[in-house]
Amino acid sequence: MKKILIANRGEIALRIMRSAREMGIKTVAVYSEADRTSLHVLYADEAVCIGPAPSNQSYLIGEKIIEACKITGAEAIHPGYGFLSENAAFARLVKASGLILIGPTPEAMEIMGNKLSAKAAALKYQIPMVPGTEEAITDVEEAKRRAIEVGFPILIKAAAGGGGKGMRVVEKAADFEEQMQLAVSEALSAFGDGSVFIERYVSSPRHIEIQVLGDTHGNIVHLFERECSVQRRHQKVIEEAPSSVLTAEIREKMGKCAVDVARSVNYVGAGTVEFILDENLEFFFLEMNTRLQVEHPVTEMITGLDLVKEQIRIARGEKLAYQQEDLHISGHAIELRVYAEDPENNFLPDIGVLQTYKTPKGNGVRVDDGFEQGMEIPIYYDPMIAKLITYGKDRDEAIARMVRAIDEYQITGIQTTLEFGKFVMQHDAFKSGKFDTHFVAKYFNAGRLKTQNDEEALMAALMAALFFKRQPAAAGQDSVALEKSSANNWRKNRLNK
Repeated sequence: MKKILIANRGEIALRIMRSAREMGIKTVAVYSEADRTSLHVLYADEAVCIGPAPSNQSYLIGEKIIEACKITGAEAIHPGYGFLSENAAFARLVKASGLILIGPTPEAMEIMGNKLSAKAAALKYQIPMVPGTEEAITDVEEAKRRAIEVGFPILIKAAAGGGGKGMRVVEKAADFEEQMQLAVSEALSAFGDGSVFIERYVSSPRHIEIQVLGDTHGNIVHLFERECSVQRRHQKVIEEAPSSVLTAEIREKMGKCAVDVARSVNYVGAGTVEFILDENLEFFFLEMNTRLQVEHPVTEMITGLDLVKEQIRIARGEKLAYQQEDLHISGHAIELRVYAEDPENNFLPDIGVLQTYKTPKGNGVRVDDGFEQGMEIPIYYDPMIAKLITYGKDRDEAIARMVRAIDEYQITGIQTTLEFGKFVMQHDAFKSGKFDTHFVAKYFNAGRLKTQNDEEALMAALMAALFFKRQPAAAGQDSVALEKSSANNWRKNRLNK
């Protein structure tokens, strides 16, 4: 395998290319017209334009990806995450074209891509499941009867897709019919599949996932867990490894279950088995993601493994170089997804130009990004700018480093989730480890973040005023004028918010 095409963009494309380069493998970038000057295009050995800015005219067109391989002589395709990474039809197209997909088989993608077939596969190994239905339900009255048997509150979930779409919490039987119709309609609109099923609603869940690796020789290991409970709109914002609540015994049980889930579909490559953990520390299978996860760096930090290199080695037919007993957790890692979003406005996406962009440095700090100062955040794709990862000998040090790194990270021109990340790191619920997936709803409101920002801005203005007061008069402007200017600038910034 001498040349790989990366069928993705931005930070994940760059992250894959760097590992490939260290392995002596040449890389090919594909890009839309909106990404012509993107960093992943400049970094790659070769680059091919595959169409207009909208992803459904470029990054989601499998035939264009295959054609780019033929033009450049690339032997394999790494899909990253998102786009075509879990598309079984694309996986089959790659195979039919005589190319290697750095990922699982299309059969594994299909089974695990549907929550009902995934549950059926996992049940072969007696994996714990949330009480509910094991099949799709379309008859409202039958569904209502089953819901009463399970016991309210219940959760109606779409069989296909994710991200919270086609999901409804129902507190009482009187609301069931309306909520089911809404869930079916949303699932049909989002995924083209209106199938839904019912589960008991876990009121205070934690989202725990286990990283797995499987080779083509039947060897499967897990690389421990990641805690992904701090979310907004059912999507992750902060992840850490290991979890602050798992005991060694629970970790071992979850790890074995994750390996068994992977074994149920003869899994090959890197994948993630997701669980929910209730208030009694009982865990239940949720789903499996058949790709590299956004949050994979925290696993790399605590294990010392490069997951992209492992994916490539597996795709080349190599055996895993270690067994489960060889793997150990070292230290603690936390990741903050730095989104171009406004936390003070319900995390709505923001667009604009990165007028200032300076990343933090120093021991235990890693930034995976795909932007630099002066670049524009496009409206066509996911609003994630970067992933900020910190590592420490323990959780307290990783948290302290994250706060320091957020303070050093300079971004202007757009709103970001940096200050939200700092809010989480400094909150007692997070620091104590006593939180769940409702963290944002329970503890965060825009007013608190605005108050925190105002207080910090005022302190900075007062410090600047004190500094200038103690200095000799500047040329053309005395210290009093500078002091007034600092205070006025703070007032002006506050009014403009």
